[in-house]
Formats: sequence, C-alpha cells, structure tokens
Amino acid sequence: MMMNVMEYKGYHTKIEFDADSMSLRGKIEGINDFVEFEAEDISCVEEEFHAAVDDYLDFCKEVGKEPEKEYKGTFNVRISPELHRGIALFADKNGHSLNSEVEKAIKEYLDNDSSQTRAFVESVKNLTETIQMRNARYDNETTVSGSNIIDYNRVKLNYSKTESKSI
Repeated sequence: MMMNVMEYKGYHTKIEFDADSMSLRGKIEGINDFVEFEAEDISCVEEEFHAAVDDYLDFCKEVGKEPEKEYKGTFNVRISPELHRGIALFADKNGHSLNSEVEKAIKEYLDNDSSQTRAFVESVKNLTETIQMRNARYDNETTVSGSNIIDYNRVKLNYSKTESKSI
C-alpha cells in the first residue's frame, strides 16, 4: 500500500500529484506558515520535503522567529449549542474546567478505540488457536482471516450446540 504522508523533524506533509504541472507537490501541514515544495521526480520528493523543512527552520532562526510546531495542544471545535451547554454545565457541576472535560472525553474515546482494537486482535488470536486445536483434533485445515471470523462464530455456536447434545 502506498502512503502519501511523510514526516521529518516533527513536521508532516501529504504528497499530491499536480496534473497541470505533472509534478508532485506538498506543503508542511499543521502550521500557519505556508511552506510548500515541488518535485518532478518521485525519487526527489523526500529530499525536497527535507529541504523545505530545513529552509523553514533556517529562515525562522535568521529572522528571530520561533518556528511553529504542529499540534500545539489548542484547537477550535464547532459543536451544537446544546452540546456545548451540556458539557459546560457538567464540567461546572464537577468542579472542572470545560477544557479538562473535553480533554478527558477525547482521551477516553481514544483509549476506548485502542482497547477495542486490542480486544479484537486478542479475539482473532484466540480464534486462530481454537481453530488450530480443532483442526488438529479432526485432521482438517482451515485458514483464519478477518472475513471468516463472523462465519466461524456462527459455526462455533452451532458446533457448541451439537457438542452439548452429544455429551
């Protein structure tokens, strides 16, 4: 799979193809300063991106400006007034700031997403081991992939029912 995002010295760019100029273009993402670059050959894209970042850092040093960093920890979010009111009242009721409640909610969302991913990976691992044990028991061969997990769970349910009847 081809990725079109690159990182260098904490800065990121997304590479895009410009059909008009038949070139590859990018700009440093996540900062207010506008820094872009172009390459006519794919083998030069990384070099041009690095040069753009280095030029930006050199320029900032030369003019005595602090280079901007991606993701300073502040961002504006547009939400419905009802949601805004609800979270503000919730934060106030609990003696917290609105910012701390929003940060906590985002962290919980990301942690929950990660735990769901870990749980899924663990269930696939367990499923694979179960299939391998049953294959060994019945001298079968089965391949496990994401597309057959649901089918396996259905088969497992039916298998459990027939196993309990035969006991």
